[in-house]
Amino acid sequence: MIDTLLATRPTQRPRSTAIRSPCATPFSRAHWQTTCAAILATTTTTNAKAYGAPRVNGDTIKPALSDHAAQPLDLDLLPVSNLPRPLTITDLSPAPMHGSQLRVAYQGVPGAYSEAAAAKAYPSCDAIPCDQFEVAFQAVELWIADRAVLPVENSLGGSIHRNYDLLLRHRLHIVGEVQLPVHHCLLALPGVRRDLLTRVISHPQALAQCELTLNAMGLNVAREAFDDTAAAAEHVAAAGLRDTAAIASSRAAELYGLQVLADGIQDDAGNVTRFVMLAREPIIPRTDRPFKTSIVFAHDREGTSVLFKVLSAFAFRDISLTKIESRPHRHRPIRLVDDANVGTAKHFEYMFYIDFQASMAEVRAQNALSEIQEFTSFLRVLGSYPMDMT
Repeated sequence: MIDTLLATRPTQRPRSTAIRSPCATPFSRAHWQTTCAAILATTTTTNAKAYGAPRVNGDTIKPALSDHAAQPLDLDLLPVSNLPRPLTITDLSPAPMHGSQLRVAYQGVPGAYSEAAAAKAYPSCDAIPCDQFEVAFQAVELWIADRAVLPVENSLGGSIHRNYDLLLRHRLHIVGEVQLPVHHCLLALPGVRRDLLTRVISHPQALAQCELTLNAMGLNVAREAFDDTAAAAEHVAAAGLRDTAAIASSRAAELYGLQVLADGIQDDAGNVTRFVMLAREPIIPRTDRPFKTSIVFAHDREGTSVLFKVLSAFAFRDISLTKIESRPHRHRPIRLVDDANVGTAKHFEYMFYIDFQASMAEVRAQNALSEIQEFTSFLRVLGSYPMDMT
């Protein structure tokens, strides 16, 4: 085979007659100009009879490097301003990660706490209000927004179950979290006195978080639920309701021209809501700062042994859990069993959501999930992201 290859190789040109590369010896500037002039002269002579004198955008020009008789050459070039702009590194860079020019979706209207959370997570972002949590998810999926900032739990009201269900239904990734202190205010139209109020409206959780304070203020009036806090303030202002107050933020008062009748009316001064930041693509986990990882899993076995094994996988590796939440399985909410695993006894099937303090870049976290995967029927990592340490 080697002999065959050697026999079929082209005969090497003798060294004395080998073709020399144009770059074998450096050109002087004069040599380069002479070569260009020769090429231009040849081109001009070849096209002399067909094209005549050179023309650029309709204007006749005289060749700069030619002593030969020239004929017209019509180039009809496009104006420089109409030429496409070359791509730069900025055009190929990913979307900025810290708010500059980012479009961030949130649920509610301007003045909502979610808008404040979006501004804290991505300063100087372009905040996009959405009327429902589902719409915020879809805005990111359809590239209308780059991120979404949505609440998942409150220190007083607990988990926002709707968003946990949507996290499982959609394929967005958690890329960060932000904690926002909630500071409720009682808002009314200018000139309205507290003793004239007959109704207080706000989001159900806001009403619950201010119940004791409202009673202590002597406001034993009707309380009605509204879609969100800022929307309640907007409704009072738009409808000119002088017998109704809204529980919302001080920013909502500024936006809708309301006065603050009472400031800081939440029952607990430590009222905090945790929001997650969602994106189409996950971020690369790191180990140079505290990270948190969120997962969801399900199992198809009876009893509590599977949950015990999951918790043991974390405990064995000294991984701290920050949250565990169970939700009924949407596609299999009820299982019919009896002592022999058949019959009519009804048991709920659950999905389990867990947050733990470790990055997926850590070997201990990878090993824990590998072990969990062995005895669960479903496991999904919702995101591994930096913890909010504020």
